[in-house]
Amino acid sequence: MGSTGEENPAAPPPPPKLPIPGKRNILITSALPYVNNVPHLGNIIGSVLSADVFARFCRLRGYNAIYICGTDEYGTATETKAMEDNCSPKEICDKYHVIHKDVYKWFDISFDNFGRTSTPQQTEACQAIFKKLLDNNWLIENTMQQPYCDTCKRFLADRLVEGTCPFEGCNYESARGDQCENCGKLLNATDLKDPKCKVCRNAPQIRDTNHLFLDLPALRNKLEEYINNMSVAGSWSQNAIQATHAWLKEGLKVRCITRDLKWGVPVPLERFKEKVFYVWFDAPIGYVSITSCYTNEWEQWWKNPENVELYQFMGKDNVPFHTVMFPSTLLGTGENWTLMKTISVTEYLNYESGKFSKSKGIGVFGNDAKDTNIPVEVWRYYLLTNRPEVSDTLFTWADLQAKSNNELLNNLGNFINRVLSFIAKPPGQGYGSIVPDANGAESHQLTKTLAEKVGKYVEQYLEAMEKVKLKQGLKTAMSISSEGNAYLQESQFWKLYKEDQPSCSIVMRTSVGLVHLLACLLEPFMPSFSVEVNKQLNLQPEKHISLCDEKGDVDRARRPWEIIPAGHKIGSPNPLFKELKDDEVEFFRSKFAGSQADRIIRAEAEAAKTAEQLKKTKISGYN
Repeated sequence: MGSTGEENPAAPPPPPKLPIPGKRNILITSALPYVNNVPHLGNIIGSVLSADVFARFCRLRGYNAIYICGTDEYGTATETKAMEDNCSPKEICDKYHVIHKDVYKWFDISFDNFGRTSTPQQTEACQAIFKKLLDNNWLIENTMQQPYCDTCKRFLADRLVEGTCPFEGCNYESARGDQCENCGKLLNATDLKDPKCKVCRNAPQIRDTNHLFLDLPALRNKLEEYINNMSVAGSWSQNAIQATHAWLKEGLKVRCITRDLKWGVPVPLERFKEKVFYVWFDAPIGYVSITSCYTNEWEQWWKNPENVELYQFMGKDNVPFHTVMFPSTLLGTGENWTLMKTISVTEYLNYESGKFSKSKGIGVFGNDAKDTNIPVEVWRYYLLTNRPEVSDTLFTWADLQAKSNNELLNNLGNFINRVLSFIAKPPGQGYGSIVPDANGAESHQLTKTLAEKVGKYVEQYLEAMEKVKLKQGLKTAMSISSEGNAYLQESQFWKLYKEDQPSCSIVMRTSVGLVHLLACLLEPFMPSFSVEVNKQLNLQPEKHISLCDEKGDVDRARRPWEIIPAGHKIGSPNPLFKELKDDEVEFFRSKFAGSQADRIIRAEAEAAKTAEQLKKTKISGYN
């Protein structure tokens, strides 16, 4: 089983995992979250949570998998935030790295290493790759025009310039110098209409400055060969393929890899000593450097394409940097890098009536989710059922309530509680917590019909998860719970107990097997739920079934009455989920509306009232 996020502070960390000959070795990364703010639910489902589900599934399958991530810390946004907060960029990074780490720990994200990019290892990795590109003549020095602020006495990086988007039909008035948040198109700061310095709001001048560029047009043949082969072999998601080919169709252009900044990896050339690497050159290299912080033998993962498969998870706005920029960078070194095999891309998760916005504070942020007292497994389940795999999806409190109450409480929780509560009843009413025998299960028609359906569902689950169709995998697993409820209802086990005990025993032992199967299939999605179910089943971790043998797993699913042995004593059953009530939902909808600044003011004014209401309407986790 994968990590549940629970840590034993006294236990030494396990030794780093390295690729194992003859095993399937999978290297998993999720887009490095930018450090200068608290991640919101859209960020979480778009990268770290999706990657976590796949990592946990890989571990259940017995694959040798590691999951690497960390905070992206260099660049303009950090410098800007530091100026706003009147502190150093390092202080900003130290503060928000801890916030990110705490949020992901609460969400049960099972990283093998969660690091950061402002490390000596990052500098070493970036500069080594840069020198190889330089030696191989894939870099061009050129003069470019860049906004210069006379008031601030500095060249302005892209994110320090705001203005009107130049693209027809958009004309968004708060477009950044690198990308328009409204239409999503990439920009140069000099393209903006009516540009303003973000710091002082004065109009900048345009001046010449020398920079280094990655020669993407010259690398095009190598890149296209990689894309054409790997997008098929790795079953890239359709949105990733479309975004990549859109870049190729527009024609690759040389891409600037340096910036006039202080906070970043220094360019190791004397004439560029005042410059640093552009964050979109340096950030993907963070996957490598964070792995090198995990193990000194990082090259076994990153320079071993024959034995390692690289899976990467991200939102759609990050695609070109991972399918064009980063592969081109690695291909240009001439070294034998492990290039991405599979990319899983999400569209946007929007909030209620609009977009999540870090700057405007619209939507639920990671620390907000924890503060609701809604259990983490409910949040994980809702985000994953709502995962925007092919189109944008919408977070609404009403939908969260409906899915929590109907799917988790009334379907999954109800099935498990009915089974375990009945087995736990004293003899004469139930089985005294002892799993009964199931003699004759193979010829019990209702059970045979159920078992065939469950076997097919497990086949479909494995197929979906292998193809990183996470939402389909979750839906399929939940279908087994629905079948279990229908099976209980049709069997009328409460009558059978009095009228036909052998048949009742078959139904109960089959059902308790399904409970354990569900705990296994749902572990990647709701690990804390699975821990609690197995506790109620009184199963030690080493007794948990896994998904290590596809044929064996499907065969076992077709004989669910054999999953838990007769005579096994279960633990104490307790309700797994609580009802999410209308007044709670209305309270949360009101509490999380508006900007973060408004929230702080409102929270201070209503602290006593909030505490009282939460006391009355508290949604507890497990008993």
